[in-house]
Amino acid sequence: MNVRFIAHAAFELTDGERTILIDPFVTGNPKATVAAEDLSADAILLTHGHGDHIGDTVSIAQRTGAEVVAIVEVANELAAAGVASVADPNLGGTVVRDWGSVKLVPAWHTSTTPSGTVNTPAGLVVRFGGKTIYHLGDTCLFSDLQLVGSGEQIDLALMCIGGHYTMDRHDAVTAAKLVGAKQVIPCHYNTFPPIETDAEAFKADVEAETSSRVVVLDPGESHTL
Repeated sequence: MNVRFIAHAAFELTDGERTILIDPFVTGNPKATVAAEDLSADAILLTHGHGDHIGDTVSIAQRTGAEVVAIVEVANELAAAGVASVADPNLGGTVVRDWGSVKLVPAWHTSTTPSGTVNTPAGLVVRFGGKTIYHLGDTCLFSDLQLVGSGEQIDLALMCIGGHYTMDRHDAVTAAKLVGAKQVIPCHYNTFPPIETDAEAFKADVEAETSSRVVVLDPGESHTL
């Protein structure tokens, strides 16, 4: 399975037949190396409704016919905005499809959509292509992160490290210990000045203190699981 870091917290997962987008913030993203109209998707998964995560969801879903999975309040807003296919779980809910599944798990953050809909942020546990990928979403460090990986091995964690709006790279090292993923890709850093940080220092600290391997990707780069 191929994982492409689009930029910020946006990722593309592809198993050769299906494509899943997570938090496709492209337009207005200073680090994006692709345009929204160049992205295809069978499904779009959202962690929460902030503009730098909901991003280009409506335009991509309308163009491709992709189903959007988002927490219920965001899903309802997207349906009203003209997205034809939405799934509306809440925390703890799992959506199962022929490509795999996604479960919403807690993340500690705040969220209001650009249109004013208040919603609860989530992390996403995605089972796809024979792998389990955990996108932590925007979150601070909290102890319940250890529960996500307690029932099964996480193959890849997509982890925010930028600080200011989320946990910083130091707290993210502790988060990596709690999650216990085989591999970690850092995200949500260096997009804007308040979240500039040193991803290579994060990699060194995680690999010194845990058994996880950290893969640092520049926007547009890919990694194969």
